[in-house]
Amino acid sequence: MEPIFSIGIQSLWDELRHMPAGGVWWVNTDREQDAISLLNQTVAAQDKNAQVAAIGMGHDLRKIIELDKDQGPDRIRIFTMPNQNNGLYFFTRDLLCSFEPENYLLILLCANNAWQNISAPDLQQWLERTHTWAKYHKCSLLVINPGNNNDKQSSILMSEYRSLFGLASLRYRNDMHLYDIAWWCNEKGISARQQLVLNHHHGRWQLAQQEETSVQPRSDEKRILSNVAVLEGAPPLSEHWTLFDTNEALFEEARSSQAATLIFTLARNNQIDNIARQVHTLRRQRGSGLKIIVRESQASLRATDERLLLGCGANMVIPWNAPLSRCLTLIESVQGQQFNRLVPEDITTLLSMTQPLKLRGFQPWNVFCDAVANMVNNPLLPADGKGVLVALRPVPGIRVEQALTLCRPNRVGDIVSLGDNRLVLFLAFCRVNDLDTALNHIFPLPTADIFSNRVVWFEDIQIAAELVQMRTLSPEKWAKPLPITATEKKIINAEHDGTSWRRIPEPLRLFSEATERTS
Repeated sequence: MEPIFSIGIQSLWDELRHMPAGGVWWVNTDREQDAISLLNQTVAAQDKNAQVAAIGMGHDLRKIIELDKDQGPDRIRIFTMPNQNNGLYFFTRDLLCSFEPENYLLILLCANNAWQNISAPDLQQWLERTHTWAKYHKCSLLVINPGNNNDKQSSILMSEYRSLFGLASLRYRNDMHLYDIAWWCNEKGISARQQLVLNHHHGRWQLAQQEETSVQPRSDEKRILSNVAVLEGAPPLSEHWTLFDTNEALFEEARSSQAATLIFTLARNNQIDNIARQVHTLRRQRGSGLKIIVRESQASLRATDERLLLGCGANMVIPWNAPLSRCLTLIESVQGQQFNRLVPEDITTLLSMTQPLKLRGFQPWNVFCDAVANMVNNPLLPADGKGVLVALRPVPGIRVEQALTLCRPNRVGDIVSLGDNRLVLFLAFCRVNDLDTALNHIFPLPTADIFSNRVVWFEDIQIAAELVQMRTLSPEKWAKPLPITATEKKIINAEHDGTSWRRIPEPLRLFSEATERTS
């Protein structure tokens, strides 16, 4: 009879604890000390006659494993492997050089962040090969992986259910340990989407008392977790609403949700990446039952930003100009929905598709042309939706270099160059009907007062044809920005409040001659 091993949390029920021979299980931990403690308790949980081997990646396990005399197996094989990628790639081959692993429990303690520089395809290939090896040799492999970026790791592993019999995460939050089980498969059946609270006392993991009688968490479908800014100062609308001061606090609470409604707020363009990663993590780890909404509180989103949020797993993006009554109606409309769109396992795929241009502000003429050409020729981007190219000629009396001092692009992807007495702007993913709004954000003065002529290209063919003409411009006709000295102040001390530019008052202290003499 093939042996059945146990993970070292004794108060768990068998469906979440057993690891029969012939499979691979994976547990991520936020902290290295939690990984070491789990290793020790797992070894201690095995029978006296169990065959156990522990492998430390960059760790000396002789100094780490601590067992009482009456705990654990009589004999433990201990191995050390280098903290290098090759150590992982040749892991199974090297083990076979030392012993026959049949009916063994193998525990691999990875180095901190050991997998962060290994690509998703390489990780998937390693899992597939290791799963086949463990099945052939009838042994169990438990991978304990500490790291500070395990959300990304878990997202990649979520689709590896064919190679992993179990995937879980042990996270430390606010003096509390959360044990997140994506799935766990053994002779007792399959359990999935469990989140349990663990206590850690005297080096031992224990299931919190209130969790012992409940296998599945109760439904939270009526809960609404929202950023406080979404309600515009209004109090919670019912006992089901819970408000949070920040998106980060909302995200941490949402990590224990199953089917709740989550409402993030977005006020600035530089929040998009962070919110997109939070939405992606929640959708990949917590499943399709969540209703995730992003409400824009100020005009910040472009069409590509909205596509990014929807691609990461958001059910809906509510625009900034929707009144609160309309917002509440839209929130109500997603109740009962199941998210059914495909979300890529790696968010970098989405970011590369929707945010390929990482430049902003002034660029030399040749760099500008190359960057716009790369955008237009990118096959992953929607046709005729890559952005707007606009050429502006200043009014008589204003040099093009002076006009550039008024040009303040504040979004990644908005680039500008000077040549042939024109200021040429490319606004990535801007719709042509939003051009005036975008220019009002970029220039603190009305563009009609600065420029006398404007030419716009927005279709791919039009932009590509204009780039051919722009490349023929000789370097002598290129222009450079005016030199900026260390003591130079802003031309116009102003900021954009989301709707219009406003001057920022500067305090001045006035001295009279009498005051100066006395001082």
